Amino acid sequence: MTSTTAPHPKPSPVDEPPSSALHRFGRAVVRRRRPLLAAAALLFVVGGLIGSGTMGALVLSRYEVPGSESIVTGDELDERFAVGNANFLLLVTADDGRVDSAASAEAGAALAAELAAHGRVASVDSYWDGRSPTLVSEDGSQALILAHIPGDVTDVRENVLPGLKDDFAGEHGAVEVGVGGSDELFREVAELARGDFLVAEAIIIPSLLLLLIVLYRRPVAALLTMGVGLFSLVASLALMRGVAALVEVSTFAANLVLVMSVGLAVDYCLFIINRYREQITAGAERAEAVAATVATAGRTVLFSALTVAAGLSVLLAMPFPFLRSFAYAGLLVPLTAVVGAVVLLPAALAAWGHRVELRRRPSRPLERGRWYRLTAAVMRRPLAWGAAALALVLLLASPFLGVRFGVPDERSLPESADSRAVTDQITANFAAEATDAMRVLAHAPEEAALAAYAAELSEVPGIAQVDSAAGRFVDGERTSPAAEGRFAVAENGDTWLEAVPTGEAMRDDPYGMVVDLRAVEAPFDTAVSGYPADLADFRDALLDRLPLVLALIVLVTFVILFLMTGSVIAPLKATVLNALSLSVMFGALVWIFQEGNLSGLLGFTPQGSFEPSIPILMFCVAYGLSMDYEVFMLSRIKEEYDRTGDNARSIAIGLQRSAPLVTAAALVLAFSFAVYATGQVVLLQMLGVGMALAVVVDATVIRGVLLPSLMRLTGRWNWWAPAPLRRLHARIGVSD
Repeated sequence: MTSTTAPHPKPSPVDEPPSSALHRFGRAVVRRRRPLLAAAALLFVVGGLIGSGTMGALVLSRYEVPGSESIVTGDELDERFAVGNANFLLLVTADDGRVDSAASAEAGAALAAELAAHGRVASVDSYWDGRSPTLVSEDGSQALILAHIPGDVTDVRENVLPGLKDDFAGEHGAVEVGVGGSDELFREVAELARGDFLVAEAIIIPSLLLLLIVLYRRPVAALLTMGVGLFSLVASLALMRGVAALVEVSTFAANLVLVMSVGLAVDYCLFIINRYREQITAGAERAEAVAATVATAGRTVLFSALTVAAGLSVLLAMPFPFLRSFAYAGLLVPLTAVVGAVVLLPAALAAWGHRVELRRRPSRPLERGRWYRLTAAVMRRPLAWGAAALALVLLLASPFLGVRFGVPDERSLPESADSRAVTDQITANFAAEATDAMRVLAHAPEEAALAAYAAELSEVPGIAQVDSAAGRFVDGERTSPAAEGRFAVAENGDTWLEAVPTGEAMRDDPYGMVVDLRAVEAPFDTAVSGYPADLADFRDALLDRLPLVLALIVLVTFVILFLMTGSVIAPLKATVLNALSLSVMFGALVWIFQEGNLSGLLGFTPQGSFEPSIPILMFCVAYGLSMDYEVFMLSRIKEEYDRTGDNARSIAIGLQRSAPLVTAAALVLAFSFAVYATGQVVLLQMLGVGMALAVVVDATVIRGVLLPSLMRLTGRWNWWAPAPLRRLHARIGVSD
């Protein structure tokens, strides 16, 4: 076994040869530091002015797949019959406890008429129009008025719904009115999310500044780092506004910018400033120390940014503007963070580096460092340490085996939210989910065939009733004639049907219910739309693209690590370690948010399932950040290995040099995410808790124990590549 304490050459103050491109770039930054800093100040002001209007340029989104059966059919129904998803509703509660009383019926009819008269409302379906059993509570004290408001989702939620809520919520004669519906729910989610992010940023920025002062022990270093973080934030928002002028960008992409920009920029600055201090301690003059820092730590930061960008850019392969929006954010944030850390920070160090440097003290031998000793201990018994760490990771990940995927609902909001309170009452008091009705477009059916088809639809498990021009059907039997004037028949004979699901079906298996409904055969052409069908088509398209997204993220990050190391083993190990790190995150999400553990502490209502797009988004973010730390550690290990050829010592020295910084960076980033766990929206709490945990586990158990044990076992094979790939790396590898 190779000794981990073998002598090795003392590094020179400047680790990269003067002829390297990054070294020359670093010298250019030093020479032009004043104009660069002046340009940065100007860009910050201009970016702030542009970025201040970014939120107004972004759009809200629904769970829709353009071109899918549900969307195409829904558009046709809206255009031809003026019907669509009931995205707004009034919950009417009778003061006398009977919605069928004369006073309640008069008030309900007046409310329905007033709502129908609104210029943006296309159609209204009221209990008092057709006495549908699905629109009245089981005790007869409450009834629903449903409305379809067509148009751009952002316009509807921001410009129409607030006014409707003001007009209708509250007392109306003999009844009390609550306002709800899917668009009203998501409007409140977006509104609360904006507030949560503002509060979180107000906490994060001063707290990070104090934390950085403690870590750096020099206030100027902390101020420069926070300045780069704020530059990244402002520049990313300004660029996002430009992207929004070309393509549709979701408002939640701006939330990701707010979460990642400061944290990622601070991470990069930690590595740049630490390397600068190393160069100064080794005896380099300030200008040369800055150039060497850009050539070494700057190169690592570039690779790190590439891995983060790669992790999120694969979302461009998704067929939804909602998820593609996060890809735009994932490309812009690393770009601005790199500009700040590799250009602006070195310029600032060239100007004020003396205020960042620590007083020179005799350096302690690396062999006495805490991480060196831990790594040496791990490598003496790599199998035992590795097995123990692997067992811990698998135990933490085990809850993920019970993951369930469902649909988003009102429990994403706190119980105090108005639309959550209305929806809770509907769920508790109504047997069916009339707001989630599915509409079937029927092409020129004969009357008898239409009746037979409607009867068969009503027998599908999870369907409470079916309404059509042929009448109302429950459990295969016609229970009443059709509501007068509601189900029009077009000149060519086309018409439509409405299938109302039960609340139990929507909670247990809405996707299976849609499949069963679409599987019912008819002697005429049919197509299904409606909110459950929208969700089913969204999930199917998501799962269809998931293998491509996973393959792309692994392939792209593999290529980036190969270009950095020239090895095929290192990227393979990184992929395995990343998978283990992410499994812990998903295990924790299931244990906390699906099963409800810690729900009292965090203040949320467990849903018992996950909406599938959120875990995919978190996977891409966490994969990129996990590979981020892999890049930092591997770069220092490879640097030492290239210098000495000693595998065991290079691992120990590399981790001693990088692990303290990675731990500090993880602490900063984990804190940035964890603050969002205090929010009111469950999706933000998931993002905060899941990402904070992933970062901490990755920087400690994964990189501190599993990485050195695995690298010790693979020995010199760590840097192996087949001869053709070695020749390829010699030609195209990004190496100084």
